Amino acid sequence: MTNKDVLAILVGGGPAPGINAVISAAAIEAINEGFQVLGVQDGFKWLMREDTSKVRPLRIEDVSRIHLQGGSVLGTARDNPTKSEESTRAVVGTLRRLGVTHLVTIGGDDTARSSSFVAEHSGHEIKVVHVPKTIDNDLPLPPHIPTFGYQTARHVGVELVQNLLEDARSTKRWFVVVAMGRKAGYLALGIGKAAGATLTVIGEEFVGRETVAFSDICRIVEGAIIKCRASGRQFGLAVLAEGLIEKLDPAELAELQDAERDEHGHIRFAEVDLARKVKAEVQGRLSARGLRVTIINKNIGYELRCADPIPFDAAYCRDLGYAAIRFLLSGGSDAMVSVQGGRMVPIPFADIRDPGTGRTRVRMVNVESEGYRVAREYMIRLEPEDFADPFWVEKMARAGNVTTDEFRDRFGYLSGHATTSSDE
Repeated sequence: MTNKDVLAILVGGGPAPGINAVISAAAIEAINEGFQVLGVQDGFKWLMREDTSKVRPLRIEDVSRIHLQGGSVLGTARDNPTKSEESTRAVVGTLRRLGVTHLVTIGGDDTARSSSFVAEHSGHEIKVVHVPKTIDNDLPLPPHIPTFGYQTARHVGVELVQNLLEDARSTKRWFVVVAMGRKAGYLALGIGKAAGATLTVIGEEFVGRETVAFSDICRIVEGAIIKCRASGRQFGLAVLAEGLIEKLDPAELAELQDAERDEHGHIRFAEVDLARKVKAEVQGRLSARGLRVTIINKNIGYELRCADPIPFDAAYCRDLGYAAIRFLLSGGSDAMVSVQGGRMVPIPFADIRDPGTGRTRVRMVNVESEGYRVAREYMIRLEPEDFADPFWVEKMARAGNVTTDEFRDRFGYLSGHATTSSDE
């Protein structure tokens, strides 16, 4: 450690509750250890443009009381330095001109990859540590370790869904809610399970299927509505994981070719209104059979990302910010930091990459886990046992205004009683 050591901190990807707590803890610990600390505005954006005007010194008084604030005092951006050799060189060169010897990046899977590129292209002269952040909870940490921001996002999402559920009960209507989660269904499942949503649908439940037909998603929701009606319940709420969009058949995604994409090539799912499409399709199917059901579509995601962190995330993020600096002080680099069992555990970048693609691996919901089985147990949706009792099948068929044979043909495949879906 010398008085010339300079630490830079930047944030990439989408916002998540707790970012400021990481910035605060990392900056304070680094300053106390003799670093000069620089805050880099808007992720890699300006570094890629070799613009140092968006970099400013951070003092303890700048960051000491920001840990309970949502958002990011350093902003955030999705600019991708890995998209070209020139961009990566520009970032490394700009950091060197600033005298940066150590770098803390805060972000998700794409930022983790960008962070590793900086370490490699600097010849490992710039020591790099990544702090995993995403409300999607999908970074490759051990199963029991959440990414920071997830717990707060789930907490706020549950409050929103509880309010919608009460509206549904009071007005006798249904809501179709899509929750953020680019690939994994953790946030949708966590919100639905904790709030007591009628059902939750995530991409991971379609085991062994690379693609999912849009009609299958609609039939799951339609089947749940009919089952509820057969039980005398005229309202409900379905939570759909945003990641279902990525699992749709490519032919059904053709209309999305002009959809806006981010710097990493991902479709901006928040711009694809899956909830509205499902609402229109299901409501149309029911209406065609003379069933009047009011369905409201709602997307939740942006409402969750900049919420003030709940105490769990505020404390957790202080641990992570502190652990990141201690890791660098120990001579460490090229790793994502985690806190496991109260101890700092670094996870090397090489261990979180997919060997085939080189991209950061994504942690998916384990549908064989006890947690998922519990969530599924408390949903109201068509299950195999619903087709065992002919009298119950007949009652559900009447609730859906179809014959028993039509009901079995239309919905049986969802529960293993037919091998494929039938055409509408």
